[in-house]
Amino acid sequence: MNEKEIEEKPTQTNEIQWEIHTTHPDQVKALREKLSEVSDPEIGLNIIQLGLIRRVSIEGDQATVYMVLTTPFCPYGPALVETARAKAVEALNMDVTIELGMEMWDFSFMEDPGALDWGMYT
Repeated sequence: MNEKEIEEKPTQTNEIQWEIHTTHPDQVKALREKLSEVSDPEIGLNIIQLGLIRRVSIEGDQATVYMVLTTPFCPYGPALVETARAKAVEALNMDVTIELGMEMWDFSFMEDPGALDWGMYT
């Protein structure tokens, strides 16, 4: 393969817009950074890249994070949920409740479609 045949694919992310993007925009960056430290050990991507954090809201001094897992019986589910909660507490400096959704995760949830280029999912 020569240089002309190699094309760089543009990096595009599909950042999920949470309620706090509007209500507490100053909190978004810190929360995303902390939650990016939580990785799914089986897939090797973090929970932000996978799009597992679906909604985040803050009311008073209480935050609620709604997340899903990649599979309903994810063996790392309890650890992912607790680690996500702890990282959210660090970022937001307030109590955080994690609500676990039961909808089925699929690739369209991913914020980082470039991860698909690994060949894992084809």
